[in-house]
Amino acid sequence: MFFVDTLEYEGLGNRSYLAGGPVGAVAVDPPRDIDRVIATAARRGVRVTHVAETHLHNDYVSGGLELARVTGAHYLVPAGAAVSFARVAVADGDTVTVDDGVTLRAVATPGHTPHHTSYVLEQGGQAVAVFTGGSLLIGTVGRPDLVEPRLTEPLARAQHASAHRLADELDEEVRVLPTHGFGSFCAGSQSEGDTSTIGAERRTNDALTQDVGTFVAALLAGLDDVPAYYTHMSPANAAGPAPLDLTPPRRADADEIAERLAAGEWVVDLRNRVAFAEGHVAGSFNFEGDGKPATYLAWLIPWGKPVTLLADTPEQVADAQRELARVGIDRPAAAATGAPPSWVRDGDRLASFPRARFADLAEERARGGTPVVLDVRRDAERAGGHVEGSVHLPVHQLPDRLEEVPRGRVWVHCAGGMRAAIAASVLDAVGREVVAVDDGFDAAAEAGLPLVRPAGSA
Repeated sequence: MFFVDTLEYEGLGNRSYLAGGPVGAVAVDPPRDIDRVIATAARRGVRVTHVAETHLHNDYVSGGLELARVTGAHYLVPAGAAVSFARVAVADGDTVTVDDGVTLRAVATPGHTPHHTSYVLEQGGQAVAVFTGGSLLIGTVGRPDLVEPRLTEPLARAQHASAHRLADELDEEVRVLPTHGFGSFCAGSQSEGDTSTIGAERRTNDALTQDVGTFVAALLAGLDDVPAYYTHMSPANAAGPAPLDLTPPRRADADEIAERLAAGEWVVDLRNRVAFAEGHVAGSFNFEGDGKPATYLAWLIPWGKPVTLLADTPEQVADAQRELARVGIDRPAAAATGAPPSWVRDGDRLASFPRARFADLAEERARGGTPVVLDVRRDAERAGGHVEGSVHLPVHQLPDRLEEVPRGRVWVHCAGGMRAAIAASVLDAVGREVVAVDDGFDAAAEAGLPLVRPAGSA
């Protein structure tokens, strides 16, 4: 009997897979940190005989090359992907044997990238699952705009054709196993469900229910912002990522933290936003370890800038280090854990700022105050409605547009509080007086704040 194990990476909104039979297995789209894949194979008692990439990834650094080296597996990479290392170049229709009676068949599915390839898992010649990477996702498809602007519309059309090819060639009960769509910005939109089949996608996926013109227009209109670090991922994967080093970073004392801040380096506090607001090293930034530190830190930080991590425990540092390595931030310059007072030099004080709810903002306005309200959500979120009179600067643009924030005390909000905390820390670091609104955006209307909504909405 075949098996499929799903490995989830919530911080990046992705999945990879280990699949095979009693003896051999294939790893599909593995992350940079390959130890989880190796451990999963060990628990199964199988040997990784093949590693398969659906495409050169734009949102994370692949561990495929290193996994193949460590295990001795054959490394399958689409033939159309230009890479600088030896691999098994896979073309449409190629088949490899993973285990006795378990095979993997390549199906060209361009759209997310020109070379994108899906892999059909077959047992006894019968298709049982398809690894769709960034092609057919659950309820959507991978975005087509990450390669080259002139290719965006042709790739969107190719996504439609590729989705139809999979739906036409595979039976209804075949499982659909995508890499993207669970929070990744590589998806055209986010997946509604957790599992799917070809039959379910035939009934619900816009790529399969709409004509190509309607589908392409809607897909292109709905594309969201692209994280800045994406520009570094595909070249890193094409060059062949270096082996990963997850040994703990060197310990920084208060003097070193101050020196690194003075040198213009980034000091990142991984604690929760409540603790950060109550007391933190002046000049440090707050990226919660329980949020998406890899996505947002990599999005905001100038690429290559040294980063020092602060956290409650060494385990928090280790978790963040692993997350950051997945997007190419390999080695923190240093780290410190424990109580925040130990992170500042004798005589220095911790900085702080207040937190609030939308109801507090409404009260401030009712008292006749004229607070600056800064909305740091993305453009697509803002388009659904915003607080009247608010200023809009998406959090990933804020460090480069600080001069656009009006003078005065700034009440900063997002959709739930995490990005507002990041933005508040950025503003606090440059000496602005700030209030972090730690609240869901629905609470703005409930608090009686006037909202501007698109025409025709409730």
